[in-house]
Amino acid sequence: MKGALVDLRPLREHATFRRLWLGSTLSGFGGQFGGFAVVFSVWDRTHNPALVGLLGLTTALPLVAVALLGSAFVDHVDRRRLATGATWGLVATSLLMAVTAATASPVGVLFALAAAHSGLSALAYPALRAYTPVLLPPDRLAAGLALNHLSFQLAMLLGPAAAGVLTAYAGAPICFVVDAASFGAALIGIAGLPRVTGTSSGGAGPRAVAEGIRFAVRTRPVAGALLADLCATLLAMPVALFPVVNQEKFSGSPASLGLFLTAIGVGGALASVLSGLSTRRTRPGVVLLAGGAVWGGALALAGVVDTLPAVLGCLALAGAADTWAVVARGTVVQTSTPDAYLGRVAALEHVVGVAGPELGNLRAGLVASVMTGSAALAVGGVTCLVGTALLAGFSRPLRTATVPTPSAAGQPAP
Repeated sequence: MKGALVDLRPLREHATFRRLWLGSTLSGFGGQFGGFAVVFSVWDRTHNPALVGLLGLTTALPLVAVALLGSAFVDHVDRRRLATGATWGLVATSLLMAVTAATASPVGVLFALAAAHSGLSALAYPALRAYTPVLLPPDRLAAGLALNHLSFQLAMLLGPAAAGVLTAYAGAPICFVVDAASFGAALIGIAGLPRVTGTSSGGAGPRAVAEGIRFAVRTRPVAGALLADLCATLLAMPVALFPVVNQEKFSGSPASLGLFLTAIGVGGALASVLSGLSTRRTRPGVVLLAGGAVWGGALALAGVVDTLPAVLGCLALAGAADTWAVVARGTVVQTSTPDAYLGRVAALEHVVGVAGPELGNLRAGLVASVMTGSAALAVGGVTCLVGTALLAGFSRPLRTATVPTPSAAGQPAP
């Protein structure tokens, strides 16, 4: 059982990674307050569901655009300085959103600030993600990525509920203040990082972006890992179908609808706690493909079963599979990428992780418009299964991608 639990050795043995992880965990928890507050503020001011939906697009577009633009120079600058500057920008936008929410400012100002906040996060995230393979030896990388995902899952589980309670008692502006304050922890973690500049020998700019894309395409384990993620999200992303399925099967009860996403989160959190079962494997590509297959199969089954416990059980299984797949994808990508391309490939991975779900939800909604939501959910899951099977058959480099066998003890780093 001990080997099944999340591997804490990266935190115990590597102090710099530990500081960064703690700072990211606290700021991620605070970020849930800011995310909740912006949605609540738009709804509270407008009571227009279309505008709430538009908020998602407003934040997704700059995130994708800035991540791609940032990849033009992320491997040519001091990554610590880039992350520090972007994080201070996040502090400023959070505080400005607090002022906007507390005054009679037009709702368009909130949209503009949310877009700027999203774009700044797209600069900070790839720069910080590129530090993980720098701070950890290869045989601790998968465990470090699993810990990063556990941090995300804990924030998702606890943050929205805490933000709702705080908003009810003190108002949305306080949530933005909490978000801004939490970035202080992130800045402490970043301050302890070594100065690292990518070793890319080429120049910055559009050419650097093109070189990063070419590297990802020609490096077959990296290309396979990104395709596996797109296969799961483009073909089977279920979130847009939840209200439809809930209406068809459970009379549209808000209580049951709230449990859908919670079930995925619970499955993901449990898988993070038990991530030792996957991170101690030496073939992350196999784990990634298996996770994609289980994700698709569980969602297909969720579209078929009719009782609430059965649907929630399928969604929890899908959430667990997704967590292991995300960690395995990061392991394949980062162990297959030299330092000269780490920032650009991290930016591409970020774009895939954001654009895939958004487009997948659009696809799901279009499919549900010509059939039932349950059928659309089942079709998406089966399509994901078929796509994953084809990828497994045609991408031998992904199947055979390996990492060093974890040793009993690593070499501690400062």
